Amino acid sequence: MMQDCTAPTPSFKNMSLIRKRWWMLLGFYIVAVWAALNLLSADGGLSMGRQPWKNLTKTFTELSSPSFLTVLQEQPLKEFRSDDGTLLRVEDPQKEERDFLSGMWRATLVTLAIATIGTALAALIAIPFGVMAAQNLPTFAPLRRFAQGFLNVCRSIHTLVFGLFLVGIVGLGPMAGILAVALHSMGTIGKLFAEAIETTDLGPAYAIRSVGGSRLQTVAWGIVPSLLPTWISSVLYIWEFNIRDSTVLGLVGAGGLGLLLSESLALFQWGRLATLLILIVALVWTFDAISRRVRMALN
Repeated sequence: MMQDCTAPTPSFKNMSLIRKRWWMLLGFYIVAVWAALNLLSADGGLSMGRQPWKNLTKTFTELSSPSFLTVLQEQPLKEFRSDDGTLLRVEDPQKEERDFLSGMWRATLVTLAIATIGTALAALIAIPFGVMAAQNLPTFAPLRRFAQGFLNVCRSIHTLVFGLFLVGIVGLGPMAGILAVALHSMGTIGKLFAEAIETTDLGPAYAIRSVGGSRLQTVAWGIVPSLLPTWISSVLYIWEFNIRDSTVLGLVGAGGLGLLLSESLALFQWGRLATLLILIVALVWTFDAISRRVRMALN
């Protein structure tokens, strides 16, 4: 006797209920948007300022000429004179741009160092917290709740907020950026590691435990080998993400490319800002391609 293998179709009543819930959700969202528009319009927060299109055109015109092109073209010397015609100073645009590019490469290395060290530190600290936070491991319940709460707190606070906080503690410089990246990233890596443990096969771990293995041996030999590819893949993904985050940490005094970004924005040097943005996009694309290839090789 053959069985009917067709999938059960949802009843008209269930479909009607689902549709009603979707309409309620849409209505709630429309009300939220309407309330947000009223809130901002009451304080003049939706104003576009004076001559927005003229300012937008001027900005994009200057952004379309990245400053590094100055090095590739002959540039006349700039003379600065007083009102009576006295020569005050002479500037060489090409030399100034070469000095800027030299400083930019140094800032790029600092940014990469912040992201790399911060990610490595986060990955190491996240391992014990991920193990404690996993639901399917025999962990003391209050300790598990503490680990889960700690990872949630670290993950919910943005890297820039950590950076502002840590600059006030350890001072200006890359160390504040490294610690900010590490604190935020270990929340994400720990969460991913805990979820990977919850979905892995614990048969080898139980076998080691049944023959008298310690808790440390059970984790080291029964769990870690099967989780290592997933852990490395997660760390590579977070490392790629942190390279992007580290480029703006200089805005809060943590060094790197963010400091140059802040200076360019403050002085309205749109040509240099364009150069920095091109470099940041190239960095993110490059590391995205590299990490994707490595993750594919691990799977």
